[in-house]
Amino acid sequence: MSWLLGRNRQQPTEFSGGVDGPDKPEGQTAGERGNDTQLTKAERKAMEAYRFDSSALERAADAAKTLERSRHAREALELSKMQESTRQQEYTTKVKEYEAHIEQAKVEQKRIDHEERRKTLIEETKQQQQRAQYQDQLSRKRYEDQLVQQQRVQEENLRKQEESVQRQEAMRRQTIEHEIEMKEKNRLKLLEHELRAKARVDRENRDINLEKIRLKAQEHRTTVLEGIKTAGSVIGAGAEAMLTDWDKVLTAAGGLSLLALGVYSAKGATGVISRYIEARIGKPTLVGETSRFAFLDALKHPLNYIKRLRSKPTDALQGVVLNPKLEERLRDIAIATKNTRINRGLYRNVLMHGPPGTGKTMFAKKLAEHSGMDFAIMTGGDVAPMGKEGVTAIHKVFDWSNTSRRGLLLFVDEADAFLRKRSSEKISEDLRAALNAFLYRTSEQNPKFMLVLASNTPEQFDYAINDRLDEMVEFILPGLEERERLLRLYFDKYVLQPAASGAKRFKLDTFDYGKTCVKMAEMCEGMSGREISKLGVAWQAAVYASEDGVLTEKMVLDRCSDAAQQHKQKMAWLSEQERADHKSITGASEPPKPPLTLTANKL
Repeated sequence: MSWLLGRNRQQPTEFSGGVDGPDKPEGQTAGERGNDTQLTKAERKAMEAYRFDSSALERAADAAKTLERSRHAREALELSKMQESTRQQEYTTKVKEYEAHIEQAKVEQKRIDHEERRKTLIEETKQQQQRAQYQDQLSRKRYEDQLVQQQRVQEENLRKQEESVQRQEAMRRQTIEHEIEMKEKNRLKLLEHELRAKARVDRENRDINLEKIRLKAQEHRTTVLEGIKTAGSVIGAGAEAMLTDWDKVLTAAGGLSLLALGVYSAKGATGVISRYIEARIGKPTLVGETSRFAFLDALKHPLNYIKRLRSKPTDALQGVVLNPKLEERLRDIAIATKNTRINRGLYRNVLMHGPPGTGKTMFAKKLAEHSGMDFAIMTGGDVAPMGKEGVTAIHKVFDWSNTSRRGLLLFVDEADAFLRKRSSEKISEDLRAALNAFLYRTSEQNPKFMLVLASNTPEQFDYAINDRLDEMVEFILPGLEERERLLRLYFDKYVLQPAASGAKRFKLDTFDYGKTCVKMAEMCEGMSGREISKLGVAWQAAVYASEDGVLTEKMVLDRCSDAAQQHKQKMAWLSEQERADHKSITGASEPPKPPLTLTANKL
């Protein structure tokens, strides 16, 4: 429709310099054109707005007439309307898209603002944390400086007090020595004067003293002679009267016989009562250590006896470092033993074998405490020196065990010392008799006591002893993980706790304790739990021997290296027979069978 309204027509060209334009009226004079040339550009534009081009209207009228005469006029009009509405919709769509873009830009701007605020908050939080950490470090450093200053002041005051006490003690000692010296001189002078006076008196009264001595001797001689005469006459008269009267003779013989019978009866009754008291109140000779309080021990240590009564059962694996895979089996053994005591069942006998220092004795004590039983420890090496009395001593131990009301865990350490093979070993008759007595008393399981044997060489046991064992557990040397756990445990017990408690002359340098324990665990290969526990004492000795009382990482590693070298030297000293007898020591690196292996170490 633009062609109808003359929209596509070319605008009239504007001429300057006095040239007539195409839209000027033909009748315009030269004066008027001269006047137009004198107008400014703005004035000419204003005049152009009021000019009207009639040719466009004429062309539009012609086009309208042509369109009215055409048979497609209505379609053309509808088409123009549709084009116009389409352009309106496109414009509306573009407006909406523009508005959507604006909203999206606003959302994106909000997201960016939110992200910036979040980053700002994070950065402010981080700066606050750093500021708080820095302030905490400053306060901690000030507190440490105050502690160091206080400790220095205390040490200085203590040193001054010690010096003052030493000076006072020296003065007091000198005063006492002077007083003693003066008293001794006075006593000697007094004694000298007394002796001189007594000697002078003795010299003056010598004749009188000799006469007194002579009269006393004569009187004593007369008294003795008269006594002898009187006793002889009395005894003679009594013997003559008894021999002449047979009733008196029979009465005397009967009295002597009754007297002898009473003496022997009292001796036998005393022996029976003493054995009963020993079984009920005392403890046998072979038992070296026991948790069972005797009557005399309760009187001597009443506080310990009260604590013993109030003590509660502890965990059987407390303080024991072992392979985690075997923990369930050991707990089953402990729980079974505890329930056996509660239900008054029959106890099972256990053999614990392995290298020394791996925790066999400690685990037996923990097992007894967990089960609520008494424990008694005897050593197999104490049986042989007793000779013929060994059989009686073993019977006393088992009689004493049967009197326990709570149940007794009898732990025999170094049991192979007297339970050796009777067929291949050369043992004495007394030791053989003691072994037979032990076999007799352990022939059946007992609800009163539980037998636990410990040995480094279980292959030396007699077959009858092996037949009486219900459970066998091997204690091997600790592996790498167990050694690291032990080192961390003992480092905390012997180093960190004393240093934290403020012990005198015991300070700890700053280093990574965990990495140090890992290094030492690799260095301590082949060492037992007891040898590792001794490292804690060695670290304390290093601190006490140092000048400043500070334990450094180098000192810790040096002590560990020395202990490892000493262990290697001890292993080199073993003879071939010892290596053959202690296979568990030389063959500790071989993987044991899982169901029968235990790694336990003492604290």
